[in-house]
Amino acid sequence: MSDKHLSTQFDAELSGISTRVLEMGGLVEAQVAQSVEALINFSAELAATVLKTEERVNAMEVEIDRDLSSIIARRQPTARDLRLLIAVSKTIANLERVGDEAARVARTVQRLMNEGVSSRLRLPMSDLSFEAELATAQLRKALDAFARLDVDRALEVLKQDDAIDKEFDGLMRKLITYMMEDPRTISASIDLIFVAKAIERVGDHAKNLAEVIIYVVKGTDVRHNTPDAVATMVKP
Repeated sequence: MSDKHLSTQFDAELSGISTRVLEMGGLVEAQVAQSVEALINFSAELAATVLKTEERVNAMEVEIDRDLSSIIARRQPTARDLRLLIAVSKTIANLERVGDEAARVARTVQRLMNEGVSSRLRLPMSDLSFEAELATAQLRKALDAFARLDVDRALEVLKQDDAIDKEFDGLMRKLITYMMEDPRTISASIDLIFVAKAIERVGDHAKNLAEVIIYVVKGTDVRHNTPDAVATMVKP
């Protein structure tokens, strides 16, 4: 078998793995959106859908990880190919954790409904929804950067991460105010604090994905650096 044929097969395997990672990413992105919609509308059906999808996401992580191990053992890749496979492993781990956060929100919805909490209770749901929109936009951008191996797109994700953190801080202040003004909101507000934290973590995982993409393309580990420092590290 010719080296060219082997190379073509390897490229096809890499392409197939990348496609499945993006499919997994699409699932977890939908999970996050559905979990927040379930919370806003107090929808038991949507919460159940999120938890059902979680099973599929977990299965995909195991399957992709198994295939990665097989490719590494058979092909013994080096340089950028090896970095890509390592990046895929880190990416699916981050995506699985995003799915975990969405499932956590869905379970919160189920608990609130079981406790008889009304959707009419005065709580900052619109703020929570906006935080989720920021987080899902970051995740979508990171997945797009992964699909294109686009460093500039990945840098955008890093630069915009602070926006989610600021939204989270503002939401915390509002929830504390609501609890002080109306003790009836205390229990639900505490639950929403954990929901807001779960959404913030979605943004953190998107940031992790962006750092992985830069590592694949540039071979540079940019973790624990400011966005401006990263931009300096990777510029031609």
